[in-house]
Amino acid sequence: MTPNAERTPTPIDMDRRDAIEQFILSGRRQVRQLLRELIEHRALISGHFGNGRSFLTALLELPGDEETITLDASPDPDTNQRILAAPKLVCVTQLDHIRIQFALHDIQQGRDGGRSVLHAAVPREILRLQRRAAYRLSVPLSHAATALVRAKGIAEPLVEMSGRLLDISVGGIALQLPPDTAQLTIGERLADCSLQLPNIDPIALQLRVCYVNPQEQRSGTRMLRVGLAFADLPHSTENMIQRYIFNTERERNARERGGL
Repeated sequence: MTPNAERTPTPIDMDRRDAIEQFILSGRRQVRQLLRELIEHRALISGHFGNGRSFLTALLELPGDEETITLDASPDPDTNQRILAAPKLVCVTQLDHIRIQFALHDIQQGRDGGRSVLHAAVPREILRLQRRAAYRLSVPLSHAATALVRAKGIAEPLVEMSGRLLDISVGGIALQLPPDTAQLTIGERLADCSLQLPNIDPIALQLRVCYVNPQEQRSGTRMLRVGLAFADLPHSTENMIQRYIFNTERERNARERGGL
């Protein structure tokens, strides 16, 4: 499991609807999609079951009927008995610095491949305190990540430009491009582009120009910082980009803690 949760997070009172209503996901598709992401990223979860008691767990499986969820049980049998007797299990975690919380009811114990697990009905709602797309990752220089864009050229009908990736989110990218090469218009849609991330095959993209800002480098060289939004991004591609962001941030945090 990946250490991706706060060690001693305090659950937020979900009854304070007036303060948190805008952050609560209640749509069936949204809830299940977020649970799948937590499973995919092996997010470490702090499970609270009353009187200040908690244990570390992780979601393991969302079966095909998408009505139940499976999570790791505690290695301590007494703790598991307290969890089963509790009226609810409040789960708190983080995904890319976004706090996520949900409650599970009617916990049942089971076995999976020789280990003890817990089963519960899929929660009807999930608290997500920040929109995932708001987090932008500054791409490390060592990754040599690039994007290829095709746009109307100044001297040619169409030019291809490859630029260094400056930052990325699931909503779009910022790219460094040479000036005086293409005519980039705000709102323009660029087809047949591609994104090159480390250890991943080139990703085909359609992009929309959001901003074009001239910048002068320390060397005196002038470049463009271009903001580009993803257009009609397939769900599978979004997951791939989200995985890259998650893994890169995890590696960066590990280095800062001296783990790498």
